[in-house]
Amino acid sequence: MDTKRIGDAGLHGWKGRVAERAADVADRKTPASGDQVRAIFAVAFFLFSLVYVLRTIAELARQRRS
Repeated sequence: MDTKRIGDAGLHGWKGRVAERAADVADRKTPASGDQVRAIFAVAFFLFSLVYVLRTIAELARQRRS
């Protein structure tokens, strides 16, 4: 499985639409390709989700100790 397919798998719904629009603009105005921009968005959205889950787990653990 290649990394492009993995990244594209996470870009659906509103996240996919945001990444697609940004990729279209970046394709016209920057040297970055649309695939590169979509990959950056995929990584960013993944990291935001991961941070959210980890903070939730940390908060649950903190409340459990109290």
